[in-house]
Amino acid sequence: MAQNTFGHIFSLTTFGESHGRAIGGIIDGCPAGLEIDEAFVQHELDRRRPGQSTLTSPRREEDNVEFLSGIFEGKSTGAPIGFMIFNKDQQPEDYSAFADIYRPSHADFTWEQKFGLRDYRGGGRSSSRETASWVAAGAVAKLILQKDNIGIQAFVDQVGTVTLDKNYHLLDLGKTEKSPVRCPDPETSKKMERLILGLKEKGDTIGGSVQCVITGMPAGIGEPVFGKLHAELGKAMLSINAVKGFEYGSGFRAASMKGSEHNDIFKKEAGKIVTATNFSGGIQGGISNGQDIYFRVAFKPVATLMTEQETIDNEGKSAKITGKGRHDVCVVPRAVPIVEAMAAMVIADYLLLAKVSRL
Repeated sequence: MAQNTFGHIFSLTTFGESHGRAIGGIIDGCPAGLEIDEAFVQHELDRRRPGQSTLTSPRREEDNVEFLSGIFEGKSTGAPIGFMIFNKDQQPEDYSAFADIYRPSHADFTWEQKFGLRDYRGGGRSSSRETASWVAAGAVAKLILQKDNIGIQAFVDQVGTVTLDKNYHLLDLGKTEKSPVRCPDPETSKKMERLILGLKEKGDTIGGSVQCVITGMPAGIGEPVFGKLHAELGKAMLSINAVKGFEYGSGFRAASMKGSEHNDIFKKEAGKIVTATNFSGGIQGGISNGQDIYFRVAFKPVATLMTEQETIDNEGKSAKITGKGRHDVCVVPRAVPIVEAMAAMVIADYLLLAKVSRL
């Protein structure tokens, strides 16, 4: 199995399955001398873990991270940082009925076609349980970015048809973590919560979207051809389970705009070159221009329904399936720290690439 590593200089290689003994990873390329705040790393994992509220999966995983290497006296040594997160609340028996049945819109069929077999216990390695390792590595990347005063803040801006239609500049993003849905607007948050709870009673699910803002970015980060910064961010986001779309800056709105409306005019302000607008989303020609980078990520409805569906088994025979196990009704509240983590790894990686390219 290939493609278990993400990143160029700052990279993460992961291992483990949803209902196996443990998941974990190896972070390579972390600069030596970085203070590793393990409490901060654990805090980021706590934001992603299941069982946070009535809106999320009731699986009880503490997601305690255990660092194995690459850290001495609280600082990175420059060696690979190995870590593990043990699975404590596995219930593989919940999935035994699906051993020979393809769950609609899951990776069951495609995985079996590729490898000739599959781990049916919660999807095995294709489960979103994998993303806990991403959040751990993303937290380390955030510690790198903090040294350069680069901030990353994501929030939920849509659940189903309930949309937060406000520019992020007008929002108090500090309220994001106070909302069980991770929407910083209290009124919209309540509407989203009611929608999710109503669908939970019906055994159905719903999609949504997450918006992310990266502040404090210097100009000149990214590559102009195949390594465009927005392309790498898109790859990172589209690697997240259940993601169906990515847009940055003006995104798909740009298709209906005129050039005279869309161009970001340069000006000098307080001795610094800036743009009057930011339809570019902080990236031009694949390289950061010093303005905020902002993007949206669309998530599909959770594929596991607690109502009966038609499907087939691996012999092509008709079958019926009703979801079992513990699942989210809507993934976007727990996806917020995952989006931030993947963005942090991309930016940390490209900052290190920029230093190499200027040697």
